[in-house]
Amino acid sequence: MTQTNDLLAQMNARSREVFRRVVEGYLDTGEPVGSRTLTRTLTEKVSAATIRNVMQDLEYLGLLNSPHVSAGRIPTQTGLRMFVDGLLEVRELDNLDREALDATAGRSSDDVGGLLDHVGSALSGVTRGASLVLTPKHEAPLKHIEFVSLSQERALVVIVFADGHVENRVFTPPPGLTPSAMREAANFINSLVEGRTLSGLRKVMEAEITRRRTEIDTLASDLIDAGIAVWDGHDTRTERLIVRGRANLIDEAAEEELDRIRSLFDDLERKRDIAEFLELTEDGEGVRIFIGSENKLFSLSGSSLVVSPYMNADRKIIGAVGVIGPTRLNYGRIVPIVDYTAQLVGKLITDRSQR
Repeated sequence: MTQTNDLLAQMNARSREVFRRVVEGYLDTGEPVGSRTLTRTLTEKVSAATIRNVMQDLEYLGLLNSPHVSAGRIPTQTGLRMFVDGLLEVRELDNLDREALDATAGRSSDDVGGLLDHVGSALSGVTRGASLVLTPKHEAPLKHIEFVSLSQERALVVIVFADGHVENRVFTPPPGLTPSAMREAANFINSLVEGRTLSGLRKVMEAEITRRRTEIDTLASDLIDAGIAVWDGHDTRTERLIVRGRANLIDEAAEEELDRIRSLFDDLERKRDIAEFLELTEDGEGVRIFIGSENKLFSLSGSSLVVSPYMNADRKIIGAVGVIGPTRLNYGRIVPIVDYTAQLVGKLITDRSQR
C-alpha cells in the first residue's frame, strides 16, 4: 500500500485519469488502449501527442507497458495493484447475482461438503470464472475410532464423532501389521477419545505413547501414528478444495493464454493440501486480491485470485471462498460477489451447527 501511495503522489490529475482509463479499458476489452481512443473519452480535451507523453511517463514509472511497438498500453502487475488499491470503484452487488447465490441456501444436502459444492457452482456461474471453496475441518468431539484391514497394503480408519458425523479414509499401514496390533491400537485410542477433538486427541496421544511406549506393541504405535496422521498430521489435512468452472477459463482464453491456463490447472492439482490457500486470508476479515506473482498458490500461471474467509458462529475463520481468472478480471464486480458469498457461507455453516 505504501508503494501505491507513493506512486499516486507522483501523478497529477491528468496522469491519474489517463492511467485509470487505460486500466478500465484493458479490463473491459483485454486489448491495449491507444492515445486516439483516450482523446474521445478524457474529461480534459487534449491532443493524442500529449496523451502519448503522459503514457510514456506512466510507462517509466512501471505502471503501463506496451506489448507491441505500435500498439497502445496495458497495465503492468504493479499498475494493476495500484489501480486496485487506490482507484478501484467497487460496485453494489447486482440483484440477479444476489438471487443466484441465495438460491443455494435452499438446496438440500446431507453434508457441509455437498452444500459448499452447490455454492461453488453458483459462484462460478455468476462470475463466469473458476470458483474455489475451501471446506472446514470437522472439529466436533470424537466418540469412537476403528481400524479396518482391507489388504496387506491398505487399511481404513473410521472416525465417529459425537454429533453423529462419520468420516473414513484409506491409508497405507505399517509393514507386518497383525489383527491383534490393529485391535490394540483402536483400544488405546478409544481409551483417550471421549470429549476430545482430533487435534486435541493427537496431542494427548503423543504424550501417552512416549510415556507408555513399553506397554504398547511397536506395530500398534506405528499404526496409531499412521492412522491419526491421515486425519490430523502436518502434511495431510482434512480440508477439501472444491473447484468449479474450469471450463470458463478455457472458454475465455485466447490461443496464446492456453499454456497459462494449463499451468493454473497443474497448480490446482499439485496443491491439494491447500494450507497456503487458507493462509492467504489470515490477516483479517474482508476480501483480498492477489494479482499475478503476488499469489503464491498460482504463482506460475500469472492469474488473479479474489478471496475472502468465512467464519463460524464464534467468529473463527474456518474456510475461504474465491474466484480465479486472468489478471484482467472485472474486480469492481467480482469483489462484492466474493464478499457476499463468504458471508452467505458463514451463515449457512452457523445455521447448520445450531440445528
